[in-house]
Amino acid sequence: MAVQESEEKAEWYVMRDLKRPNAKQPAYKQLGDMRFEVFTPMKWRMAVKQGKRLREKVPFMQDLLFVHDTRGNLDPLVEKMPTLQYRYARGESYRKPMTVPGDEMQRFIHAVSTSDSPKYYLPEEITPEMYRRKIRIVGGSLDGYEGHLLSMRGSKVKRLLVELPNFFSAGVEVNPEYIQFVE
Repeated sequence: MAVQESEEKAEWYVMRDLKRPNAKQPAYKQLGDMRFEVFTPMKWRMAVKQGKRLREKVPFMQDLLFVHDTRGNLDPLVEKMPTLQYRYARGESYRKPMTVPGDEMQRFIHAVSTSDSPKYYLPEEITPEMYRRKIRIVGGSLDGYEGHLLSMRGSKVKRLLVELPNFFSAGVEVNPEYIQFVE
C-alpha cells in the first residue's frame, strides 16, 4: 500500500466548507494552519465590528475552497471534519471528486494575487459583450498571459479576464501599456 501512496500525485481538489459564514475557524483557515496548500478566492467587504467600520477580506463564495494534496492525505481529514466535503463532478463516474489541473490553478492564483482587488464573475454573469477583444500581456507581472479584455460600461480600468473553466472567472487589473491586441 505504501508503494501506491508514493505513486499518487498531488492535485488541486475542489472542496466545500459547510460551516456558517460567521464561523471563527472556516475550513480554509483550519487547513492552512495544518500546513495544507489552500486557495480560496477572496474579496473585500465593509464590516462593522465593535462600532467601527473595517475593511476585511472574506471568501468570494462562502463554501468553495481548493486544496492541493493527495487523495490519500485528504480522505482521513474529510472523514474527521464533518463540515468539509469534496465537490463531485456531475454525470461522470460515481463519486469522482472534482479537480483542477495544476498549471491552470497556478496560473489563476498568480493572476489573482497580482491584483489588489480582483473582480470575480460566475459563468452565468459573463455575457459575450463583456469580452470582445483577445489580448496578450507583454511585460509586467502577468507577462505572457492571454485572455479577453473585460469591457464594462463606465469603467476606466482595463481588466484581463482570467478563467478557471467551469467554476468562475476573475477580472484582474492590467496596465494599458502592457496590452497587445491579438487578432
